Amino acid sequence: MSQTILYVDDDAALGRLAQRSLGRVGYTVEHVMDGAACLAALDANHYDAIVLDHYLRSETGLDILRMLKERGLSIPTIYVTGSSEATIAVDALKSGAADYVIKTVGEEFWSLMESALRQAIATAELHRAKELAEQEIRRGKERAEVLLAEVNHRVANSLALVAALIRLQVTNSKDEAVRDALTETQARITAIAGMHRSLYTSDDVRHVEMDKYLATLVQEVQRSVNLGSKGPAISLDADAVSLSSDRAVSVGMIVTELLTNALKYAYPVGSGGEVRVHLKRTGDDNALLAVEDDGIGLVEESTPNGTGLGSRIIRSMAATLGSSIAYADVTRGTRAELTLELGQTG
Repeated sequence: MSQTILYVDDDAALGRLAQRSLGRVGYTVEHVMDGAACLAALDANHYDAIVLDHYLRSETGLDILRMLKERGLSIPTIYVTGSSEATIAVDALKSGAADYVIKTVGEEFWSLMESALRQAIATAELHRAKELAEQEIRRGKERAEVLLAEVNHRVANSLALVAALIRLQVTNSKDEAVRDALTETQARITAIAGMHRSLYTSDDVRHVEMDKYLATLVQEVQRSVNLGSKGPAISLDADAVSLSSDRAVSVGMIVTELLTNALKYAYPVGSGGEVRVHLKRTGDDNALLAVEDDGIGLVEESTPNGTGLGSRIIRSMAATLGSSIAYADVTRGTRAELTLELGQTG
């Protein structure tokens, strides 16, 4: 397919020569003599490149380059200058010209012109192809994020429905052990559902804002475990920390298990108290998660409460985070701690 060149020069004879010389190598050349005609031609037709002479009757090629820039026109432009006008050529390149050719007499000039045009057009085509590829990548990413958000929305709704069904079963069960087991199961499902809900309500579907996630999580655990009865209250102090979804759900499960244990066993049945959750940055790449209470504390060599499943879940989730749970030596109550490496992605 023939490529069309707009040749801007106030010398009519040179314009005809350009049409013959460049025409022999496959270009179609349209000649105009000033800036106004150049802009009119650009409004009416498509051109693959422009050849722009510096000296014109009432203006310079630099003036036309500025007009092209003001109109937002991006067309490969070869600037033509005299042999002693290197500074002009530099100014042209700064103003948006793709290349320049020194004006000489003879076939050498047209050979250099053809080479400059070929390279400028090829570079422009590569640039356009790169822009199209980047646009397609952005569109693909946006589509994937929309689909992922929809998946998280559906998963969160499905898990919420399962949790609601379990809660209904809890209220209908007459066996206290069954009620306790179902309540703990509901809290675990709610923790996972909350993570998915955080993802589909966030601008970033890959990471969970832990302060917001934990704020919702502690409320859900409070409702699930206490079931409307009086009991310990939960407070949260969390810095703005983001984790990948896999790591967030592990943290959510750990917090759920620690809170469930504290709400059930830290204080005498029917009494009040407080359970505190902390997530604080300790450096650029680290944070400390802690769940603490002022209750009866851990009693050495005592028989563990419950089935021990919660403790196994905590150890397993901590291992997936590359960490472990440690119990701090406190004068009153219990404090469980976990160090998080924020730089990890998996």
